[in-house]
Amino acid sequence: MTTADLGMPPVLDTGDAEDRAVLLAAPRGYCAGVDRAVITVEKALDLYGAPVYVRKQIVHNKHVVEGLEQRGAIFVEELDEVPAGATVVFSAHGVSPMVHQQAAERGLKTIDATCPLVTKVHHEARRFATEDYDILLIGHAGHEEVEGTAGEAPGHIQLVETPQDVARVEVRDPARVAWLSQTTLSVDETMSVVAALRERFPQLLDPPSDDICYATQNRQIAVKEVARGADLVIVVGSGNSSNSVRLVEVALEAGARAAHRVDDAGEIDEAWLEGVRTVSVTSGASVPEELVDGVLRFLADRGYPDARAVRTAEESLTFALPPELRRDLRAAEKARA
Repeated sequence: MTTADLGMPPVLDTGDAEDRAVLLAAPRGYCAGVDRAVITVEKALDLYGAPVYVRKQIVHNKHVVEGLEQRGAIFVEELDEVPAGATVVFSAHGVSPMVHQQAAERGLKTIDATCPLVTKVHHEARRFATEDYDILLIGHAGHEEVEGTAGEAPGHIQLVETPQDVARVEVRDPARVAWLSQTTLSVDETMSVVAALRERFPQLLDPPSDDICYATQNRQIAVKEVARGADLVIVVGSGNSSNSVRLVEVALEAGARAAHRVDDAGEIDEAWLEGVRTVSVTSGASVPEELVDGVLRFLADRGYPDARAVRTAEESLTFALPPELRRDLRAAEKARA
């Protein structure tokens, strides 16, 4: 499947009734944090051999998880499922200090694949707590990233999910309140909550830098561009992927007539294509590109042309592998020398 990069800004022209177009959002798919986390598990399997245990899904994509399971990774919900002394990888979403403590008590060899951008939020939570602020964490209850961040300062953090929650927030001192957010939220969603918080707490302190990760923002900007004037937007991503679910919402808000999330091409409903001339395609930050290719093949088999890429940003950021894994890889290289 070939694509032609149109550059920025895109021109959305569906043409005559018989004309069809497929627009492919760029950037899309793997971000630096996801790439680092997946490679971490792959390298750990190569270096230590199977099994390597992983607490929670390493990233929120069922195809990635299934592929790593086939190579010998064992995914567990909690550390008590990991044999004493075994190797365990912490997912990209981060864990609380209590989980690190539990791992140490059980003698587990840990590799922390937490995305560095999530780690940044953890640092901010500890700093605000040290300065005795009440911290209002914008995010979704039960999400692993939220649980990890909240665990950094449990006596200081309250979760706020929607603007409606703001009325129920109680703080010790309205002059000492700060906010943080889950990194994978919609920018617009987060700012609506921040606006409600600031209306109630005028002295609300912002984090030192934007918590919404660069990849989440870039993918939301890209989907807005391809959604305007589109009859259908297909977002490739798993249902437990917060940023993938948000892309569907962002696409609809940007003007798409319809938008659906699928794990892969097998979940596309043929009925979605009835009367559709312009289809736009994107994927969440934990989605391998081959799943997007499968969607493009599905469309091509039904008479849609090759995709035209609409690029709104360039991404070149990479993250080094976790230090404990780099150390063992270097030691293995020296032993072979």
